[in-house]
Amino acid sequence: MRHHFGYEGCGSDALPEVWTGRATNRMQWLPAVAGAGCLALGAKLAVDATWTTGIAALLMAVIGCFAAGIMILYGTLAFVHVVVRIDRYAVDVRCGHIGVPHRHIPLSHVVSADYTSKVTPRQWGGWGCRWRPEQGTAVVVRRGEGLVVTLGDGGMFTVTVDDAATAVRVIRARLAGMEQSTGRADGAAQA
Repeated sequence: MRHHFGYEGCGSDALPEVWTGRATNRMQWLPAVAGAGCLALGAKLAVDATWTTGIAALLMAVIGCFAAGIMILYGTLAFVHVVVRIDRYAVDVRCGHIGVPHRHIPLSHVVSADYTSKVTPRQWGGWGCRWRPEQGTAVVVRRGEGLVVTLGDGGMFTVTVDDAATAVRVIRARLAGMEQSTGRADGAAQA
């Protein structure tokens, strides 16, 4: 994780055409191991079916272990990391190794972008995809810096990502470019 002290929203570096950022939470692998353990227990129960209580109890135990293992594995592996991609048209947020859940925000729906130095799972009620009425929605994979996007409908979207300050600069530059091109189009229409 990079720290950006004294962020003022400006920088002298040229902004990339496509900005990509990432945040990782290695602690999410621990619950994934528990999920794999549930799957292994379910497989062991299915193979060593010597229960005398009947097939219904065995079937419920096996299905329960498999279901718990799959839910734990998906819930943790989906939020091991997040990738944020900002191009000329949109902000894309993809979670985990398969990119699901995925959030696509067209820049035409973005009003502003802000940097926050401290996003914590405690603020949002845990890791993962979160919603709070007073804060909007968020993807939180670890504590630390993040990007806060204010949307045209009044909603807010927060995502934890390394180098969020550069992401804010990129979005602000794209929004300024959109305003300039709209202003030129309006001026040409009036002439």
